[in-house]
Amino acid sequence: MLRLTTAIAASVVGFGQAAYASTEYPLTLTSCGHEITLEQAPESVVSIGQAPTEMLYMLGLGDKVAGTALWISPVLEEFAELDAKIERLSDNAPSYESVITKQPDLVISAYEWMVGPSGMVGTPEMFDDAGIPVWTLPTECVGKDNNQSMDGIRTDLFDTALLYESIATLAHIFDVAERGDDVVTDLQAREDAAVAKAERLSLPADLSGVFWYSSADLSIDPYVAGINSVPGWMMSKLGIRNVVTSEEEWPTVGWETIARSNPTFIAAAKMDRRRFPADDIEVKREFLYADPVTRATEAVKHDHIIEIDAHAMDPSVRSIFALETLADKLAEFDFSE
Repeated sequence: MLRLTTAIAASVVGFGQAAYASTEYPLTLTSCGHEITLEQAPESVVSIGQAPTEMLYMLGLGDKVAGTALWISPVLEEFAELDAKIERLSDNAPSYESVITKQPDLVISAYEWMVGPSGMVGTPEMFDDAGIPVWTLPTECVGKDNNQSMDGIRTDLFDTALLYESIATLAHIFDVAERGDDVVTDLQAREDAAVAKAERLSLPADLSGVFWYSSADLSIDPYVAGINSVPGWMMSKLGIRNVVTSEEEWPTVGWETIARSNPTFIAAAKMDRRRFPADDIEVKREFLYADPVTRATEAVKHDHIIEIDAHAMDPSVRSIFALETLADKLAEFDFSE
């Protein structure tokens, strides 16, 4: 069971119960090279990105959220009623003005391309000038270089330790360390169970896959998951070879190249977003079965197409749930064909 010292200062007392130390303020934190200081636990926060928003909800901090933005999928079902009461500043990138108008004590961002040196919403310095600290999830910066492309390059394989660190640090910021411990413990158990299930399946040694997020146009190369991405981590955990070897988070790779690798399965992203036609899962399916290149692959010929929540392909609590989905779907496939 994971324990993160940034958020959980626990010692065993009495009857084996853990005592959680209160957060001491002022609290100084650094994220993505930017330092902030919080004088007290935030009473109001704007969350840019679905991942930190759902983390806050899981920590029981929904009442602190003054506004959210940048959504790909519907909110987790158990938080639908709560989320309906919270202002959505934008389904996509919010404006800088819409964020500071909420006068939050803290802005939490999932991505540097939202709040960063060239952020679409603004830079950390712009928020500093407004007296509003910005904290970015460590999943965005650790083992990752965001200077060469919008999606960035992962130099190290994604690790859920970064996800758990994000949750624990949020719990520390808001002085709810015990809640953070509970959430991390539950997610770690689900991750371990999914891996154990896959190990019991006796999957083929040469099992391979590709994760297709979307395509700017169906006539051009698709956006697929790089070797060190979240889907890359999923495949690594389950002993599956990613046919994409690029370190880019979401490189574009031609279907001809993918077909030559002949993946055992194709995991296709399902989302509510409709920026591109291929965002629609049904459009993805129609393409795979109609295109002469893709329909010749083992994945399509044997109907080894797996629908995965798009947001689960980014660092988020849903990444754990998608690992479970992947293990469950692989259990349904007949690899003797």
